[in-house]
Amino acid sequence: MNVTELETCCPECKSSLVDDLSSGERICSMCGVVVMEQLADYGPESKSSSLEERFKVTRASGQTTYSQHDLGITTEIAISTKDFSGKTINYQVANQMHNLRKWQQRVRVSSPRERRLANVLSVIGTACQNQSLSDNVLETASMIYRNLDNRVEVKGKSVACIAAAVIYMACKQCDVVRSLEEICAGTGLAKDLKMKTKLAAKYYRTLVMELGSVTAPVITMDKYISKISNLTNTDVRVERLALEIAEKTKDMNVADGKAPNGIAAAYLYIGSILLGQNVLQRDVSSVAGVTEVTIRNRCKEILSCYKLKLTLRPTFAKS
Repeated sequence: MNVTELETCCPECKSSLVDDLSSGERICSMCGVVVMEQLADYGPESKSSSLEERFKVTRASGQTTYSQHDLGITTEIAISTKDFSGKTINYQVANQMHNLRKWQQRVRVSSPRERRLANVLSVIGTACQNQSLSDNVLETASMIYRNLDNRVEVKGKSVACIAAAVIYMACKQCDVVRSLEEICAGTGLAKDLKMKTKLAAKYYRTLVMELGSVTAPVITMDKYISKISNLTNTDVRVERLALEIAEKTKDMNVADGKAPNGIAAAYLYIGSILLGQNVLQRDVSSVAGVTEVTIRNRCKEILSCYKLKLTLRPTFAKS
């Protein structure tokens, strides 16, 4: 076995050594003797101030991801007019690199199955970005679709509806409160939303039949209340009071057989009335996805079962 010993000091004057990265040489700081040449630079291609530009010039890519059809380990041919030494290349070499770059992009997705996989994963990524879903949901949805693609022939099915069904199942597994209608709207299915939601629900049932039931935690009422409160920019005191009312009235089975969005909107509206906050039924109903009549009916049911009493602590002004 060959062992290479690295010089730590100058062999002539025993002074310290300095690495000149511009020339790739290790030289003595006193006498200037070149101890080593052609040093490898493991740093970035160039200095950059922003984090985005720094990631663009790094030599190594990030971690693998299921949201890319090639798991994120593909090789990209950069667009540049200079070679490795910094010299400008002529137009003939530039045309050759352009053709190589074009064919490399074509070869990446050669088969129809890979093209379909890349298309669906792209729609899933765009939908998760539009709805501000976390990377955990994105990775889970991509993994679910990969498992489905190996079991069921998805050719000929609506790409957007398949993506919506997969994201809906991923949200259930990741304990994220999203309705199927909201996901369909964020996927770009605003036109004929009800019909597309029914088709996505059909694909979701196919997912459950092929991949098994979703072992997801039960979404409690407080998460629906917090979701509606965040979307309507409601006061924190109203949200806290609505959560307290929901906690104290959960034993009477008020929400049995009813949509949780309507019950959560009713709790939030009752809390706003008790605290004297100006929260409109129209705003809450549009965010919750229910009608104003539904909110009023749920408020009547809650108030008919319970007599709510709010005790306020007096505050004394400092003299």
